[in-house]
Amino acid sequence: MYQEIFEKLSLSPNEAKIYEALLEHGESSVSAIAVAAKIHRRNAYDAIHRLIDKGLCFQIFSSSENRFNAVDPSKLLELHSERQKQLEEVLPVLKKKFTERFAPEEAYIYRGLEGQKNVWRDVLRVGKDSYAIGAKAGWFDPRLDKHTRDSFFKEANRKKIKFIQLFDHEVKEQIPQFPKHFPGMLQYRILPKEFSTNSLIHIFGDYVVTYAGLTIGKIDENNIFFVLHSKDLAESYRKWFWCMWAQSMDDK
Repeated sequence: MYQEIFEKLSLSPNEAKIYEALLEHGESSVSAIAVAAKIHRRNAYDAIHRLIDKGLCFQIFSSSENRFNAVDPSKLLELHSERQKQLEEVLPVLKKKFTERFAPEEAYIYRGLEGQKNVWRDVLRVGKDSYAIGAKAGWFDPRLDKHTRDSFFKEANRKKIKFIQLFDHEVKEQIPQFPKHFPGMLQYRILPKEFSTNSLIHIFGDYVVTYAGLTIGKIDENNIFFVLHSKDLAESYRKWFWCMWAQSMDDK
């Protein structure tokens, strides 16, 4: 039942099964643990000793057969905190390596909802205003994790990132209250109806992200985002953006 949670805390599948079995059954022999966890006795023995090394299990010595029991589950929080602290200690070095490895120009692909979350991370990392041509209010998609979305806009607002967007005309028709529900610093205009498409161009910093196959208020799991990292290209797209901005409706 809790195996998936334990595995997310860096326990192997066998370790997770055994720890859950010990929590449920208490002090047990290796044989009993293997039966309860439904794994081979040899594998159970190895996993138990790894749990001991992690401080999640302890051994009870006996003249007949040694037995084992689980440590209080609060230990999981302690382990999680220790790992987070270790990560925070090395994160500045990792981020420096990540930043230094960027080439002046490169291209790569993101996909679906997780791809959109990657784009949001890139926007926060770059920290520059975000421009969109053919915006479709994709942030309304209910499948986007609310916590991730709220955290993104909270940090974007803290960094004073403005979202300057040219929306397809259909957004105004299908989601008329969209400006009131936008969680960030929004400036927008509406593209002429005859220029609506199923695509979107997103520009921020030295990046241009092109989306295809979009619909209003949704991001499909099969949508592919082409990410281009090029200072010259991004600056060109921003110039074209302002040309289109001047020819679009102010929606007042």
